[in-house]
Amino acid sequence: MSFQIRLAQMEDIAGVVALQQKAFPPPFDPELHWDPEHIEAHIRVFPLGQWVAVSHDGTVIGSCSNTLISEERWNLHAPWYRTVGGPSLEGIELNGNTLYGLDISVDPDFRRQGVGRSFYEARFEYVRNHQLTRYGTACRIPGFVESGETSAENYVKNVVIAEMTDRTLTPLLRYGLTCLGVIENYMPDPESLNHAALLEWKP
Repeated sequence: MSFQIRLAQMEDIAGVVALQQKAFPPPFDPELHWDPEHIEAHIRVFPLGQWVAVSHDGTVIGSCSNTLISEERWNLHAPWYRTVGGPSLEGIELNGNTLYGLDISVDPDFRRQGVGRSFYEARFEYVRNHQLTRYGTACRIPGFVESGETSAENYVKNVVIAEMTDRTLTPLLRYGLTCLGVIENYMPDPESLNHAALLEWKP
C-alpha cells in the first residue's frame, strides 16, 4: 500500500482526532486522546515537528506528535506531564536539544505496512538536520500485565534481549532505539500498570 508522510496541516485535525479512537481503544483511557484544540496547538507551536501519513485518497492513516525539551528536563526522566508540560505543548523549549516523541497513532487497518518506521525515519532526520543531541521518548509496555512478570524492569529487560515480545516496545528497538530503563507512574495506563520504557536514539 502506498502512503505519504508529510507535515500536519490544520485541515488534518479531524482525521487525527478520529484516528486516536481507532488506534487506542479501551482499556486505554479515552480521556488521554488528543482533542482538536491539542492538535491545533501542536501545529501552531511546533509545526515542523508534527507529521501525518495519508493514503492515496488523502485519508489520514497515521499521525506523529513531538515536542522539544532541554537536556536538563530530559535528564529528569520524569512522568509525561512534567516532561512535556501538558497536551498543548505548554512546556516546549524551542532551543531544546532533544526531540521528544509524544505519540504515534496508526490506523489498525494499515499497520505492519511501514507507517510507524517512516515516522521514526522522519524523527531521526529532524534530529540530524537540526543537529540535536537525540530523539527521546518513553513508550507504553502494553504486554506487561499479561506477561506474568512481577516487575516492569524484568519485563522490559526480557523484551530487550528478545526473550519476550511487546507490541509497542519491540518495534521501537528494531528501529534502532536504545532502552535506558523504566519510568514509574509515567501516565495512566492499565496495560502497562502506569510504567513506560525510556528510549533514546542518537545520530
